[in-house]
Amino acid sequence: MSERPFRYDLLQQSGQARRGVFHTPHGLVQTPAFMPVGTQGTVKGLEIGLVRETGAEMILGNTYHLSLRPGEQIVRELGGLHEFSGWRGPILTDSGGFQIFSLAQMAKITEEGAVFRSHIDGSKVSLSPERSIEIQEALGSDVAMVLDHVVALPNEADVIRQACDRSIRWAARCQQAATRDDQAQFAIVQGGLDEKLRIYCAEELGKLEFPGYAIGGLSVGEPPPEMYRILDVTCPVLPTDRPRYLMGVGRPEDLLEGVRRGVDLFDCVMPTRNGRNALAFTDEGTLRLRNAKYQTDKRPISPTSPERVRQHSRGYIRHLFMAKEMLGPILLTLQNLAYYQQLMAGARQAIEEDRFEAFYEQKMNSWRNGDE
Repeated sequence: MSERPFRYDLLQQSGQARRGVFHTPHGLVQTPAFMPVGTQGTVKGLEIGLVRETGAEMILGNTYHLSLRPGEQIVRELGGLHEFSGWRGPILTDSGGFQIFSLAQMAKITEEGAVFRSHIDGSKVSLSPERSIEIQEALGSDVAMVLDHVVALPNEADVIRQACDRSIRWAARCQQAATRDDQAQFAIVQGGLDEKLRIYCAEELGKLEFPGYAIGGLSVGEPPPEMYRILDVTCPVLPTDRPRYLMGVGRPEDLLEGVRRGVDLFDCVMPTRNGRNALAFTDEGTLRLRNAKYQTDKRPISPTSPERVRQHSRGYIRHLFMAKEMLGPILLTLQNLAYYQQLMAGARQAIEEDRFEAFYEQKMNSWRNGDE
């Protein structure tokens, strides 16, 4: 598969933190970058123009969900995921591997793939590496994730080893199944919390020369320091000239911990999900807007909030949530996604100026004052 439309340029480092540019057929992604999650072809609660206003350059779609509803062939007929969603920038699609994990009680996994029940109607769904790539090619995303085998942590050593080896074999099968030159595949490093297994998996996948590499199977219940320990040993083994993507990790402090260790791309439902539940991310830390102390608070959420959010007081936004008005979740989703983009822009500037460690310390200290 040709890599011509895809390139990663490493521009500068500050410690292990990397400032780069990822080139795709639908535009550039300035890294480090946070990608909002648009599971069903929509970032929940926001019209696509508002997503662009936050500063996002790349978003996610989900293979499993879109294949069930409306079906990948319908998305293809409607012009592919870019035309379908109205998002003209780069799109990455998840392979469905996380759904195998989250629906584990309903799933049977063999070497061929996974068979499980649809969460919509209970019908049988088969997902193999080849089928995952077939769906993603129909969706037309810029980056297709390989199908991997995710297991819960902690777990038995032989379960983690088998899932790791299977993920390597499945990655090779995904590579063989590819037919589109305008879609890059990213491999996914597994191995649980076993440092040697992570290094082994990264080295084996590195031999397959993928255009990008993800670190998966983290943020599934393990303490954050354990995740950082695995990043410490995994990132140095990954190719320096390919983007590195930490999957599904999304607290602001985790983003900076990832950047600090050499990660380029992040995604998580946290800013949107928490926004729908009255939690705002700010430089003051997290604000829980349902708290009574905000009832008569005339201040905006933050001085750096988007104008659409800044024109409203904390007291008003609290009222929206207490009255169950849909505008509340919309405003805090916009706030949180914009905050994540501001955080990544600040990280990029700090790396360019070789002061990332100072930026990291300043942010970590500022977040200790929130409602958490």
